[in-house]
Amino acid sequence: MEQKIEIIKEACKKETGTNPIQIAKNLMKCPSIRIHGPEHHVLDGASFLCALKNAGAEFDFDHALDVLALRGSQMPGAICGQWGVCGSSASIGAALAIFHETGPLSDNEYYKDNLFYTSLALHDIAQIGGPRCCKRNAFLSLQRAIQFVKEKYQINLDQDEIICEFSSKNQQCLHERCPFYNKKD
Repeated sequence: MEQKIEIIKEACKKETGTNPIQIAKNLMKCPSIRIHGPEHHVLDGASFLCALKNAGAEFDFDHALDVLALRGSQMPGAICGQWGVCGSSASIGAALAIFHETGPLSDNEYYKDNLFYTSLALHDIAQIGGPRCCKRNAFLSLQRAIQFVKEKYQINLDQDEIICEFSSKNQQCLHERCPFYNKKD
């Protein structure tokens, strides 16, 4: 897992775009990134932090990636089905907490915002249901994050139409039940 995290961090440092979904897709295409797996608990938040940095948000990006890697690697695989919390939404929630420098004793709007974002993302994921799909949940979480930071902080991140490029590799793909399903795949 450590090697995958280092690949994710190094790839993020080379990205220049402000579309976190495209950044995530680029990372997901790395041969060492599985279709499902706990590496997404770092990848999704890292893609979001990368887009924020590239959009001009000021924070210590290298430090943020290191902290996110530590937090994300502590979430077990299959957390969605076993704990009722998707690792993607938690990863981006962690990224927001790192970006805002909030912790368990914070008493400010950011503390509430981080939790509110995660609840919205989990709602979006729950609306579709299972079985798990780390790609679909990443797209849903990031899509919600793009909207969230625009409304809350006036940070504009790019977003294109989302079409999944991984459907044929996912044995549990929901096909037409997934809003990102590539019918041509």
